[in-house]
Amino acid sequence: MNTPIRNTPRRRLQIPRRFRGGRPLAALAVVPALMTLGNLICGFAAIHYAAMPVATSDIFGWSTLTVAGCLIFLGMFLDALDGSVARMTHSSSDLGAQLDSLADMVAFGVAPAYMMLRLVSHYYGPEHYTGVLGPDADNLYGRITWTIAAVYICCTALRLARFNVETPSVDLHDHKWFRGLPSPGAAGCVTSLILLHQHLLAKQYGGEFPQGIEKGSSLCIPLVTLVAAMGMVSTMRYPHLINRWVAGRKDFRGLVRIVIPVVIALWWLQVALAVCFVAYAISGPCGAMIRSIRRQSRVAEPHEPVA
Repeated sequence: MNTPIRNTPRRRLQIPRRFRGGRPLAALAVVPALMTLGNLICGFAAIHYAAMPVATSDIFGWSTLTVAGCLIFLGMFLDALDGSVARMTHSSSDLGAQLDSLADMVAFGVAPAYMMLRLVSHYYGPEHYTGVLGPDADNLYGRITWTIAAVYICCTALRLARFNVETPSVDLHDHKWFRGLPSPGAAGCVTSLILLHQHLLAKQYGGEFPQGIEKGSSLCIPLVTLVAAMGMVSTMRYPHLINRWVAGRKDFRGLVRIVIPVVIALWWLQVALAVCFVAYAISGPCGAMIRSIRRQSRVAEPHEPVA
């Protein structure tokens, strides 16, 4: 006698919650994440002020480019703190590192490039021009400048992606040196020169440079931007200033190296920023040249005969 087959409900395959939709997201520390997002907002605000026509703003009577530059440096300060705070609180994570790179792309990639474009457009655009020169500009110099800005943004993205891949861990030992000019250093080099340009225009020359100097002085900014872009994708070695010279205990000479630039910056802030960031940018090729000369001298030295 055949027994009837009961219609039993099929059991659904239970997928563990941790495997739904990919890997689980690690917890994100609140304070470092807020600093990273603050850096992102500073970059966005810098683009907002750089998009305005170059004129006096309502913020302390500064020019719009000066306000944009100060916002980039504020983002740089927050960017220097978020990693240190994450390591101090043992709350570093892969998610935080990716978020940091996205914020740096805006604050140190797009914002400085747009500031440079606005400066050049102000001096080399048509009369009473309030836009930004682009690939469709009648001015050859405007098209070249736009291309340099695009190259700078691409090099920033490549630099940040390479840093995420090459950095083995969040340990302080792995953050002593950079391979290639770091994106905050490149952004500081471009932004500090624009700030110095605006400062000299407003304070030193009373709002108007001598004939020919005002437009001519802005010619060097795109060149510096291109050199900084090439430095980011290079393999030259750059020190991590915070981790090597500021963090931890320092001897008397180390303290002097910190105090002297701070005192100089209190008197001549714009000049000190420009000199320090330009010196940091050229420290990479200078250091590579010195190491190459030392290697060649060691190879050229005759070996003493063994007795």
